[in-house]
Amino acid sequence: MPKRLSLDLDRFRVAPGSRVNLADWSTTIAPLYDSNEAYQRLLEGDKEDLKRYQELLYAHNRYALLIIFQAMDAGGKDGVIRHVTSGLNPQGCQVHSFKHPSARELEHDFLWRAYSALPERGQIGIFNRSYYEEVLIVRVRPAILAAQNLPDAAPGSPAFWEGRYRSINDIEAHLHRNGTRVLKFFLHLSREEQRRRFLERIDKPHKNWKMSPADLEQRRHWDDYMFAYADCLAATSSSHAPWYVVPADDKKNARLIVAQAIVAALAALDLHFPRMGAEEREALQHFRQQLAAEGE
Repeated sequence: MPKRLSLDLDRFRVAPGSRVNLADWSTTIAPLYDSNEAYQRLLEGDKEDLKRYQELLYAHNRYALLIIFQAMDAGGKDGVIRHVTSGLNPQGCQVHSFKHPSARELEHDFLWRAYSALPERGQIGIFNRSYYEEVLIVRVRPAILAAQNLPDAAPGSPAFWEGRYRSINDIEAHLHRNGTRVLKFFLHLSREEQRRRFLERIDKPHKNWKMSPADLEQRRHWDDYMFAYADCLAATSSSHAPWYVVPADDKKNARLIVAQAIVAALAALDLHFPRMGAEEREALQHFRQQLAAEGE
């Protein structure tokens, strides 16, 4: 049986209403595994638990789980999603990546395109980037707001961002009341580790496709992004839709922490297979008798 890891997840969770300075949150911690083999065993244990809870989530059909990933470029989102969810049934797991909004999407409010991608009851939905881009890259590059044709007389003002935070908090509270549990992960990468990963992408031809001039342009705004992330995390982490700041310099550690948090969130739900009444059980026994007779 794969070994299970037990973590104090509160150390990574942003307390509601707290102030956030990302300089106080480490991008690295001591390894949670002794060797690559130990890491594989720990991850397999979490994946077994996730597979079991996914089946219960689907059968119970009262809840959905929305998992949101945000990070700087090269933060490891794709790898976390691939490694942590590889054991799930694809029929019950949807991954949605948010790119630049289309012309049609720009004609709606900033939450519209995300709402149509939300998971159904019994499903796990994963957002690789999300509506949080609207308070991150849009905040760092406010010229993007010009394409949104907003009525606000002062887009980009402190009151404007507070309004967007309020809209996000309101919709996440609404989702929670209606059975969708929301987990949010910020993969916290150091600037030096991003530099190393960018160099690897350049030096290895099979990874060249992952790089673009835009990546380096975004890197020049590192401090602005750290401020935007800190403000966002402080304003939108709640008891029902928490943010986890995941040390991401070690990819294996990040995957184990994320897996543990997802397992814990599912374990906290009262999930069970549908319970049948006496008449339904009697009908099943009748069907059984019929099927057994066919084999005689």
